[in-house]
Amino acid sequence: MDFIKLASERYSLKKYDGRKVEKDKLDLILQAANLAPTAKNLQSFKIYVAESSEALAKVDQVTPCRYGASTVLILSYDRDNIFTYPGGKYDSGFEDTAIVATHIILAAKSLGVDSCWINNMDPDEVKSTFDLPDNEIVVCLIDLGYPAEGAGPLPNHTKRKNLTDLVEYI
Repeated sequence: MDFIKLASERYSLKKYDGRKVEKDKLDLILQAANLAPTAKNLQSFKIYVAESSEALAKVDQVTPCRYGASTVLILSYDRDNIFTYPGGKYDSGFEDTAIVATHIILAAKSLGVDSCWINNMDPDEVKSTFDLPDNEIVVCLIDLGYPAEGAGPLPNHTKRKNLTDLVEYI
């Protein structure tokens, strides 16, 4: 599948059938995450894989957005291992982790696995519920799995602004 086709067909799945993501596919998805570029190649991200019934029950405690997915990834970064940009206003932690997340959702789609980026959660509650280290900042959760019967993209999925509204040559 070419990239534009892949990107256009990928959507946030909101209803999973509960089938488990095969280990070989999950391993490839995680490998794609590992290949994501990060500032200064610091690779400060961490991925926690929630698949057990106990872990998924904890996911359900921190967000209403699991939608029946069999696998949920928790993405965080080490705040002590980031690059601070000139001017001191921004650092690489959140953006590096967002790039990793993008690699995950696009790699998943390329393998026939659907996903949903979850930001409907309190990062501190996730950190506490899963007893994550103090130095880690939770960025998002990502559901992975397969669509339930009748599931599909939201009605506005294909609506896009014109590039002329988004891009300006200077």
